Amino acid sequence: MNHFSYPPIRNGQAHKGHLIKVTGDGEMAIQPDSASVNLGIITEGKQLITAQQQNSLEATKVINALISLGVPKNHLQTFDYRIESDYDYDQGKQIFRGYKITHILEVKFDDISKIGNVVDTAVQNGVNHVSNIQFTVKNKESFYKQALVLAVNNATEKAKTIAETLKAVLIPTPILIVEGGSSVQPVYNQPGTFVKSMTATQLEPGQIILKANVMAEYQFTPSY
Repeated sequence: MNHFSYPPIRNGQAHKGHLIKVTGDGEMAIQPDSASVNLGIITEGKQLITAQQQNSLEATKVINALISLGVPKNHLQTFDYRIESDYDYDQGKQIFRGYKITHILEVKFDDISKIGNVVDTAVQNGVNHVSNIQFTVKNKESFYKQALVLAVNNATEKAKTIAETLKAVLIPTPILIVEGGSSVQPVYNQPGTFVKSMTATQLEPGQIILKANVMAEYQFTPSY
């Protein structure tokens, strides 16, 4: 009968072949503290210049209303501007209907409690398309570090469980740990077309989920 014996452990180190490789995950649920929304002014007309002028007047009216509401001018920027030709189709024939001008403004918020009032004001002043309402967090790095701590602890707990199952002794300090990166799941509201209304818009920010993950290698010593 052949007998195999492991090399003796020196300086408190396990044999290099005795490895446990695990992944660890950490997750933080965060209350958003900032937001952005896209506000669109869409106009249509038979004459291009007339449609452009009408769109420009409407956009200026919206911008002035938002600034009067307290939105900083540097929090307003053009996200998209498009001129499109619209057509109808009758028995396979293409019939020119007119032009559609789309001007999308992106509005950013440091105070998310104001977003509902801003959307209502914008709609009442000419906005007829609201989309991409996104709640975010400003100090993401700090929260990510907390999620990373959870990920490392999770990896260690997994390694301990595996070692206990094998009736082995785990060396708790990993010999290798690789950060897998982070992911953020911001809160979105679906795009939609709004009509002018005096009804107050209520937008709930919910929570943002920030995740971190690591890959770690631990050494262990078999029990004999």
